[in-house]
Amino acid sequence: MMMAGPPPEFDRSPGGVLSGTEIRQRAAGNPPLVSGAPMLEGQIQPNGLDLTLREVSRFTGPGRVAVSNSDRQLPELESLPFDSHGDLHLAPGPYHIVFNEVVHLPLDIMALGRPRSSLARCGVAIHTAVWDAGYHGRSTSLLVVANLAGFRVSRDARVLQLVFLTLNRAAAEGYQGAYQGENLARPEK
Repeated sequence: MMMAGPPPEFDRSPGGVLSGTEIRQRAAGNPPLVSGAPMLEGQIQPNGLDLTLREVSRFTGPGRVAVSNSDRQLPELESLPFDSHGDLHLAPGPYHIVFNEVVHLPLDIMALGRPRSSLARCGVAIHTAVWDAGYHGRSTSLLVVANLAGFRVSRDARVLQLVFLTLNRAAAEGYQGAYQGENLARPEK
């Protein structure tokens, strides 16, 4: 017995991961896939783009998520200064980090972030969420220092690899959440 193929609305080519060449081309587009990279060529990898460290903050208060986003409460943060050499020593614990790069995802691309392997080798992890199609902003993540001796990191260090995935079909509507346009001094065009 011959199996019927998928319904026509599902009969499409699969999505895939953008190569370094495709990332480079899209970064030069209008709007660019990513801007604000301190050393773009050195950040492009065969299967992604390394994001670099802009800011580190300590959590100083509680946070809350609830059934409704209107009841969400983000914790207070205290920015930690880099020393005169651009370094920062972090004691064990959780930290809020902001990346240098501004990501501008079209409706046919989403992204996933993975910590660079050097961080794991140092006893450090980065936890991220999904970068939804249509998202635009300077993202944040959770950096956790598990190494009991602490961790030193430099401003602009490459800490996370962002992997861009093409969707089988462009999203009908892009990301519309509260973090759209986050950490931008002024909206970009």
